[in-house]
Amino acid sequence: MSEDLLKTEAGEAFVDEAAAEQPSLEEQLAAANARADENYSKFLLAVADFDNFKKRMQRDLEAMVASRRRMLLERILPVVDNLERALQSNAGGDSLRGGVEQTLRGFEAVLAGEGVRPLDVQGERFDPRVAEAIGTTDSDGVAEDTVVSVTQKGYKLGDEVLRPAKVIVAQHRA
Repeated sequence: MSEDLLKTEAGEAFVDEAAAEQPSLEEQLAAANARADENYSKFLLAVADFDNFKKRMQRDLEAMVASRRRMLLERILPVVDNLERALQSNAGGDSLRGGVEQTLRGFEAVLAGEGVRPLDVQGERFDPRVAEAIGTTDSDGVAEDTVVSVTQKGYKLGDEVLRPAKVIVAQHRA
């Protein structure tokens, strides 16, 4: 007797095992739709992750460029300071002075083109966010905590202090 033969009270019948094991078409469709929905959800997550990655990389790149730019500009500022001191010394005659002035104007133009501008703190109330007090002096006729002298210019890059000014501040002694 064959194993595919099923005997019942109603009689004998052949069992089609392949048909009994296979899910119905509706079940197959439901399973395929579930897999498609799962894959689509994974796709949307991957797209969102990639978009976040691109945004993060753009922010990191911009921060790195800004940091390098700031480092370069900070290295240029002492050269500008030295040129200004050379002009103040008035040594070397007019031809040397003219060359130093042109060089200084060139540096100032480069700095201005990069958005760097000098801080003007002379005669202003001392602000530790934009100036560094390196000394005090007795000054009658000037309000206390007023900047009376700038020993080294400060600079801003946009709205951020690139280098604070070094100043002498008025102080009244009792």
